[in-house]
Amino acid sequence: MQMNPNKDTQLCMSLSARPGNFGLRFHNHLYEQLGLNFYYKAFASHDLPGAVAGIRALRIRGCGVSMPFKEASIALVDELDASAAAIQSINTIVNTDGHLKAYNTDYIAVAQLLQTHEVPKDSTFALRGSGGMAKAVASALRDGGYSNGLIVARNEGAGRALADSLGYRWQAELGEQRPQMLINVTPVGMDGGPEAGQLAFEADVIAHAETVFDVVAIPSETPLIVQARAAGKRVITGLEVIAIQALEQFVLYTGVRPTDEQFQKAVAFARG
Repeated sequence: MQMNPNKDTQLCMSLSARPGNFGLRFHNHLYEQLGLNFYYKAFASHDLPGAVAGIRALRIRGCGVSMPFKEASIALVDELDASAAAIQSINTIVNTDGHLKAYNTDYIAVAQLLQTHEVPKDSTFALRGSGGMAKAVASALRDGGYSNGLIVARNEGAGRALADSLGYRWQAELGEQRPQMLINVTPVGMDGGPEAGQLAFEADVIAHAETVFDVVAIPSETPLIVQARAAGKRVITGLEVIAIQALEQFVLYTGVRPTDEQFQKAVAFARG
């Protein structure tokens, strides 16, 4: 990708424990295609306060926030948009002259995908996870009219709190439940992690489901998605989530909304 940076180039970034290349390729492709003087870089850091202080001090325009920083970042910003305040989880920081405002475009992406994939609203579901991304997904489900849900989380405090806040049930393990929709919002199956190559749900549970949704985007076809496709299930992938949320981040950073054709080309390029 050709770049001609200068003193006026606006920098954007992502912050993650295990960064990937999708956001970098997606944003930079669109900057080039639309003639915008921006550049995007992915960073890994374990010093969250230092990283956020750097965003403010260096006038970095925007930052995408990934696991495990979606909740911890809240105390470090100046303002929460309604999309983040409602669920107390953020994935986007926008810096306007040193004022940091946080948003949650994950919520927007999940809500869109449930609608476009036409997942029946009366589906029973089990969501595995209890962190910041789980809050975004579960809130989108609740607001979308999915009322019969189970939060599966080994962390009882976080799991119960999430379930109680949204009117769902909590269990430490799925047990004998066989819900119609399975949602993985944990790192299970993520490349580079300790549980890479593993299934977030057992094969028998997948066989009884109708819809399988995995927010893990690296790899784009996780073991859970591979098994679900082979079984003929409706699938929603983490790649779809990061593409839509990245589009909404792009708009927040630049004030420009690409056409659908430009968006699709950027997704194809980002996938490499």
